[in-house]
Amino acid sequence: MDEMEEELKCPVCGSFFREPIILPCSHNICLACARNILVQTPDAESPQSSRASGSDYDYLDLDKMSLYSEADSGYGSYGGFVSAPTTPCQKSPNGVRVFPPSVPHPPQAQHHLLPHTGVLPPVPRNSCLTCPQCHRSLTLDDRGLRGFPKNRVLEGVVDRYQQSKAAALKCQLCEKSPREATVMCEQCDVFYCDPCRLRCHPPRGPLAKHRLVPPAQGRISRRTSPRKISTCTEHELENLSMYCVQCKTPVCYQCLEDGKHSTHEVKALGAMWKLHKGQLSQALNVLSDRATEAKEFLVQLRNMVQHIQENGVEFEACLVAQCDALIEALNRRKAQLLSRVTKEHEHKLSVVRDQISHCTVKLRQTTGLMEYCLEVIKENDPSGFLQISDALIRRVHMTENQWGKGSLTPRMSSDFDLTLDSGPLLQTIHQLDFVQMKGESVFPAAPILQLEECCTQTNSATLSWKQPPLSTIAVDGYILELDDGNGGQFREVYVGTEMICTVDGLHFNSAYKSRVKAYNSSGVGQYSKTLVMQTSESKRCYLTYPILLLSFFLSFTPLHFLSSAFLCLFHFSLSLQHSLALSPSFFLLISVSPPSYGSNTLAAVAWFTFDPASAHPDIILSNDNLTVTCNSYDDRVVMGNTGFSRGVHYWEMTIDRYDNHPDPAFGIARADVMKDVMLGKDDKAWAITDGGISKGATVGVLLDFSRGILLFLINDEQQGPVAFNTLEGMYYPAISLNRNVQVTLHSGLPIPDFYTPGESEAAASVC
Repeated sequence: MDEMEEELKCPVCGSFFREPIILPCSHNICLACARNILVQTPDAESPQSSRASGSDYDYLDLDKMSLYSEADSGYGSYGGFVSAPTTPCQKSPNGVRVFPPSVPHPPQAQHHLLPHTGVLPPVPRNSCLTCPQCHRSLTLDDRGLRGFPKNRVLEGVVDRYQQSKAAALKCQLCEKSPREATVMCEQCDVFYCDPCRLRCHPPRGPLAKHRLVPPAQGRISRRTSPRKISTCTEHELENLSMYCVQCKTPVCYQCLEDGKHSTHEVKALGAMWKLHKGQLSQALNVLSDRATEAKEFLVQLRNMVQHIQENGVEFEACLVAQCDALIEALNRRKAQLLSRVTKEHEHKLSVVRDQISHCTVKLRQTTGLMEYCLEVIKENDPSGFLQISDALIRRVHMTENQWGKGSLTPRMSSDFDLTLDSGPLLQTIHQLDFVQMKGESVFPAAPILQLEECCTQTNSATLSWKQPPLSTIAVDGYILELDDGNGGQFREVYVGTEMICTVDGLHFNSAYKSRVKAYNSSGVGQYSKTLVMQTSESKRCYLTYPILLLSFFLSFTPLHFLSSAFLCLFHFSLSLQHSLALSPSFFLLISVSPPSYGSNTLAAVAWFTFDPASAHPDIILSNDNLTVTCNSYDDRVVMGNTGFSRGVHYWEMTIDRYDNHPDPAFGIARADVMKDVMLGKDDKAWAITDGGISKGATVGVLLDFSRGILLFLINDEQQGPVAFNTLEGMYYPAISLNRNVQVTLHSGLPIPDFYTPGESEAAASVC
């Protein structure tokens, strides 16, 4: 019974229920706690027709009520119940949010009875109560809390539970130091321990027919009073004897005579009591079977934990041994390579030192000759000078020729001509994985890319491949890999059995390398040829087959064939442009370097729409997925079908419908944002909420990854920048709204005139 304890505690005070009452939403609350969380509302917010009785509550229309949450305005709009004003919430001891009254009650009226009366003080007029569990709100009528029925069944269960937890009962027949009682005789009304039961209450003769029960059950049966007859909450002198099937509540004859339930189907209270008990018993039997299966499953899981621990230790030891062997082999190869580097180092030093020695000797000789010639020039004997001048001139020219071309050039470069090619090894290490070998290892062949079906559209890429025609090896699936569009490492983007895949959310104006490999039970096969795919720069959807063909030629065609390949591709491009009337900017995609944009050049733009695949099921899209609304009173999130991770982007949304002061939110979000709460309530999105917008208003969103700014505009008025320090990853345009709002998206817009991006930002794609 310990697992049942949480069911017996009040969601407000966290203690066991005391005088529990049943709210129309079927939740329970202590009578005193209900009074503590009452909120008094103005007279204007209290319709005369509002009722607090559970019999007036339409259980079939629960989903039509506005639920209280942090994302809506806090006002209900259905039936006779009016929501309480928004109040700060607190946490009750059991973790449920509790909404206290906006005006504190006087100290003597909060937790105490009226003096000399023994009853609770009267409920203030126009009081409102919010359920602490589902947060539905309703206004009380003149009867106040008496309009709610008391949950006598829950009160009895709480009483029995508390009694079962009380101190152990003692035997009533022990003479000295009574022992703990083990049974109770219902006929004798005596508690026995085992020795006294065998001595004073043997199971034979007339005593054999007595019923022995556990002490706790016996105490409950001893204290249980005769069942009270329930009275009607509206007619206190009438007993509840009938059951209204439509209202799902017990009623009295006076309720039938008043006409309130005259047209409803009613049945005898006892018959419905037995019927519902039977239904509950059947449901419990099914649930009991599920609980038994769950227990068996838990035993299985606990056994798996032990097996996993044992197998994990063994497997880790094997893995460590294999990796240590690889590290040892790498260390041996490292020693060999270091030996080669040492030899190269010593060779370079030897050559340079020999050149230093030779150059030093020559420089000494040259310096000596220069000093001798200077001394000769100082002599004043013309005949003696002319005798040796021709020889000195020849020696000077010969020495000068010795310092000629190449003599002052180092014979050895200081750079090492050894380049370690570690790329293949690093790639192999990255591909190192676990493969379960079954029988003979037969790896699948490398797939063949079908160039005629590969294309790009805006920032999406579609790739298609097939198996070699003569391959008979079974294939379980394929792995598609793309780099980051900037020459980085490859990463897996698709794993499955399909042979065509579309990758969305790529960068604009980027060249992505792609490759495919197949796998089966034996392992992973070789990669296909690498294909380079260029994403678009502008809003037009370009056919990219020529650039794919060019990339393929560049990768796998010898140099002496490139000139003819370029010529054929040029003629093909001209004919394709003439037949399809493509934009000339398409053919700039095959240039070696993309054109540069100036700071005043208008950047290319791209279209996008709302994405029905990732939207919440309550979202309603129309107008080619450009107009969005919702069929729920709660906030629901829808995102765009294009993601951004760099550059400058701008889009606008017009408010087509704006009723009952809703609270829409506009901004950006990650792909894993929560779809059933207001945008910005978690750490996956940033947004601006209702900031004075109305029907016909225009909300603009400007996202600048370079500066880390998310800027909002309402009717062309800037709402202030929000700076980010670590805005990384892929973000999508997003909006959250309910059924009171309808919004139309406008994309493909240039950035506003007041915003001037830098030179590096001007070339970025804008949406």
